[in-house]
Amino acid sequence: MKIARSIKISRKQLLTHKLRTALALIGIIIGVSAVIVMVAIGNGAQNEVLGKIEAMGTNLIIVNAGQVQKSAGRMQVRGTVTTLRPEDAEALQHAVPLIQSAAPVQSEKVQVKFGNLSSNTAIVGTSVEFPGVRNFQTAKGYFFSEEENRASRRVAVLGQTVADNLFSGANPIGETIRIGRIPFQIIGVMESKGVDLNGVDQDDQIFIPIKTALRRVFNQDYINSISIQVISLGKMSEAEQQIREVLRERHRLNRRDKPDDFTIQNQTELLETQRETTGTFTALITSIASISLLVGGIGILAIMLIAIRERTNEIGLRMAVGASRKDISVQFVIESGILSIGGGIIGIFIGIIGSLIIAIGTEWAASVSLPSILYSFGFSLLIGLFFGVYPARKAARLDPIVALRSE
Repeated sequence: MKIARSIKISRKQLLTHKLRTALALIGIIIGVSAVIVMVAIGNGAQNEVLGKIEAMGTNLIIVNAGQVQKSAGRMQVRGTVTTLRPEDAEALQHAVPLIQSAAPVQSEKVQVKFGNLSSNTAIVGTSVEFPGVRNFQTAKGYFFSEEENRASRRVAVLGQTVADNLFSGANPIGETIRIGRIPFQIIGVMESKGVDLNGVDQDDQIFIPIKTALRRVFNQDYINSISIQVISLGKMSEAEQQIREVLRERHRLNRRDKPDDFTIQNQTELLETQRETTGTFTALITSIASISLLVGGIGILAIMLIAIRERTNEIGLRMAVGASRKDISVQFVIESGILSIGGGIIGIFIGIIGSLIIAIGTEWAASVSLPSILYSFGFSLLIGLFFGVYPARKAARLDPIVALRSE
């Protein structure tokens, strides 16, 4: 009964001073909503990055010719290495049981023409395994076959960006384009993939058979990379080790002092790195947003101290008619608790609405999570109670006689 009566008194007191109560609530509301919105943006960014990594292919390992280094935020190969060959992809698929599929890749920028239109785009020479390994799908027509690859047929499959640039929405199937000076017949158009982690448009590509690419377009016998699909995610590390051993033997690098002339990129490691990076980013912005909760707690502290000064006579009267120091202390803790709970609930509502507005009205991805709501609400409650304890104890320690004499 005492608790219920204290809650009723606290509610009446807070509603009596509406402006003061609103000012105390604002800090908590801003803090809670800021935490929810910041975590939602961080989660959205993480999901977007991880989605792009997974869209690259399932259980993916990429073997690049030469040593790959990160420059200006992008992965780049240092120098030209000619030791990686299409035969390496075939050898790996036969020698490593953990490999499900392997696709050789040679890619270079080449001028492409159709009528009076031209475009400088990436020509990707690869094999029939590429769409399965890299999770590409055809939207129109079909991807070239192994027979067409063996016969070095001049057939091409366009990315969506190339199709839009050269054909402006018209159906390109059956048309002939020139890659460099060589005519190619269009047999398919790929579904849109968007940009990758390096900001490269994956739709600005033309796919042609690897043998056609090496003989007719690039005039070379080596490749840039090999895309490999492993049978399961749990076998990635083991497969990577076996791939390294096979390639070192094929490239005559058996001596321990000889470095690899290739670089292996493991999708699992990339996923973990991105998770750690985005997790750190989310934790940082959440910590910054949490500072506003502390500011809100200080606001509650200031409001409660002002309330004690104004209600000193009331405190003395209640103690004179039998209220204990504990009753007075509980009274003010309840008031600060109501402020923090009320501010937390309103902040949660505003945070969710704000996250939805950001997700709908901007290009930023935002994903509200239940843990962020529980964390922000729980923290706001603790902050309110923590900053309410000192004023409550101060009120409980007032001398009843001195309190009754106050004006």
